[in-house]
Amino acid sequence: MNLRNFDLNLLVAFDVLMRECNVSRAAEAMFVSQSAMSHSLNRLRQLLDDPLLVRTGKGMKPTQRALALVEPVRKALEDIEQIVHSPLQFEPKASHRRFVIAGSDYVEYLVIPPLVDRIQKSASSVDLNVDQPDIVLPENQLENGDIDLVLGFQVILRPPPYLRVEPLFTDRMACMVRADHPHINDAISLAQYVEMNHVLISTLPKPTGVIDDWLADMGLSRRVALKVQHFLSAPFIVATTDMILSLPLRIAEQFTRLASLKIVSIPLELPIYEVIMVWHPAYENEPSNAWLREHVRAVCNSFPRPWD
Repeated sequence: MNLRNFDLNLLVAFDVLMRECNVSRAAEAMFVSQSAMSHSLNRLRQLLDDPLLVRTGKGMKPTQRALALVEPVRKALEDIEQIVHSPLQFEPKASHRRFVIAGSDYVEYLVIPPLVDRIQKSASSVDLNVDQPDIVLPENQLENGDIDLVLGFQVILRPPPYLRVEPLFTDRMACMVRADHPHINDAISLAQYVEMNHVLISTLPKPTGVIDDWLADMGLSRRVALKVQHFLSAPFIVATTDMILSLPLRIAEQFTRLASLKIVSIPLELPIYEVIMVWHPAYENEPSNAWLREHVRAVCNSFPRPWD
């Protein structure tokens, strides 16, 4: 007998029939008609090649074949019910799970330190990997579980509709120059901005970014005199040159503590940028992934708006 051709609902009917040894009472117990229960019994007889219930002077009696099947069928039904109704569990304190988060060094600099601190307090054996994938949004790695979460700017990631997306916090662009810059005081004009030598932070091969797209829309351009791939080197370069760096304000606030720098408003009407969390819907209800997302959410909810 091929299991694909076997209606597993018949096992439920078999279990009730064995309990009741009466077609009418079995039908009432399953909230079906007597004819429907009779039909189930006939199908069971055909599939199992046994009468299962036979008439006697005292009612219906199970055959030896039926009696031999009672306990295995009941156990199978209990196992199926447990599978269906028992949710997967994740025990953070006992887990040695390694999570992989994909994001730029903006994420690594701003989100990861408080996230690690929070996780270590509740799950000291849980590990984190932070990767910068070869492509902006690694959809295949999200799907196969090699990456649990992607964190980054909505305007850069541009996730497709089928992925799960949750806004975390916002940031806006600012400018940074050395504290004793000879030409820039507390403000900068657009004319000054486009005339200066710029530092660009980007992992992409081209020496342009979102700001260059905005300038192009205005018929303007800037000179990117230096492109670096990481945030960490940029403040020290700016602090020792007359270059200007455009970067998210949250990072700029941090950099003023590392080097002799000052922040000035960017002379462009740029939008507020939204940082988002992206995951694959296949892991929506997976307990360990849900646990990680909750910690990321809690960390990001604690961030102040630096321009308030």
